[in-house]
Amino acid sequence: MDKGIEQLYTIIMERKQELVDNSYTCYLFQEGLNKILKKCGEECSEVIIAAKDGDVTLLKEEICDLLYHIVVLMAERGIEPSEIETILEARGQKIGNKKQKNLSDPNT
Repeated sequence: MDKGIEQLYTIIMERKQELVDNSYTCYLFQEGLNKILKKCGEECSEVIIAAKDGDVTLLKEEICDLLYHIVVLMAERGIEPSEIETILEARGQKIGNKKQKNLSDPNT
């Protein structure tokens, strides 16, 4: 999956620099950070609903939509996939890093 994210990031960065007509990616960049954040939130909700409904095919599609919008957000904020990969690798090396139960919300 790493190569897929890298390839997607490369395409998104090209769109950000070229501003191609009729490109949804370019539209998001032109609308700005608030639009990108709104779409990330919407897609996150759609992933949750698809997961709860148990439709695995739809869930996969919604996860792809969410990942796309997250990568657009990364490009907008200047975060490269390698930076995320470095953090994930470091987290993968940790042992015993379970967070303490949140006392204010027993459901988390």
